[in-house]
Amino acid sequence: MDPATTTKWIPGPERLAARVTAVQDVYVIGHFGIAHVDPGTWRLRVDGDVATPLDLDLADLRALPGVDVPAVLECFGNPLVPGELVRRAANVVWHGVPVAALLDAAGAGPGPSLWATGADAGEFAGVACTEYRKDVPLAVARERAIVAFGLNGAPLDDEHGGPARLVVPGWFGTNNVKWLTALTVADRRPEHLFTTRLYQRPVPGADGPQPVRDLDVTSVVTAPLEGAAVGTAVTVTGWAWGAEPVAAVAVGVDGAWGRADLEPRGEHRTWQRFALAVDLPPGEHVLAARATDAAGRVQPDGGARNAVHAVSVSVR
Repeated sequence: MDPATTTKWIPGPERLAARVTAVQDVYVIGHFGIAHVDPGTWRLRVDGDVATPLDLDLADLRALPGVDVPAVLECFGNPLVPGELVRRAANVVWHGVPVAALLDAAGAGPGPSLWATGADAGEFAGVACTEYRKDVPLAVARERAIVAFGLNGAPLDDEHGGPARLVVPGWFGTNNVKWLTALTVADRRPEHLFTTRLYQRPVPGADGPQPVRDLDVTSVVTAPLEGAAVGTAVTVTGWAWGAEPVAAVAVGVDGAWGRADLEPRGEHRTWQRFALAVDLPPGEHVLAARATDAAGRVQPDGGARNAVHAVSVSVR
């Protein structure tokens, strides 16, 4: 990561057994450090191609009909090394206002792009930025995005983007703009360090690198943990997630794979529990998980940021 980036150690998703991740266990990333925005003076501007620009304070936002949205939040990783293996993820419950309601109140035009601007600023990768900015296709923003000001039933804190942040369920955290100050309806994508230069990666069949958006299909083993001493009868459990619902998870025992039981995802883009009971003879064993999503994407064995997760255990 760039030296300007602020991170805080948190347990990886393989150590998060609870369905809803406690706030203190949710990863923290700040490209320019952690911004501290006074909730009393904070404003959200909705502008651009709109009939009536909006200027909302936190009380205005809280007075609107709100929604609770459970969703996986996952860090894509180092934008300077897009394929680097990273395991930072959590499953949380956001509270906020649908972006569609704000766009309707402002009389948004048909512009295809919604720019989201954050209050954080500074230098990253040798480039000075006066703000953090990402863009979302307007149709996607209308369909699922929210302006969140609550996290797991509490006000959104500074470390996680308070007073309010954009949340696009099913997309990597880089798109979930923290310390949100503006939503701008536009007729094009913005030129910015974090929109068209960084957070890009090759996509098969695409004409050039594409912006990092949809979550990769991923699974992790949560039990047993790495290095555990276990008995001969073991139930391998864990979480699986992605932009699309996970359709199947295979559990590997020393390279031999079996199909795990997998719970359905439901209406929200959350992680899904899987489990498979296995019998292990005495000795050392490697247990792994590999997910396949409803679109047919398969978690790769290695050499990728979402490579198959494996743990080594001992049976005595």
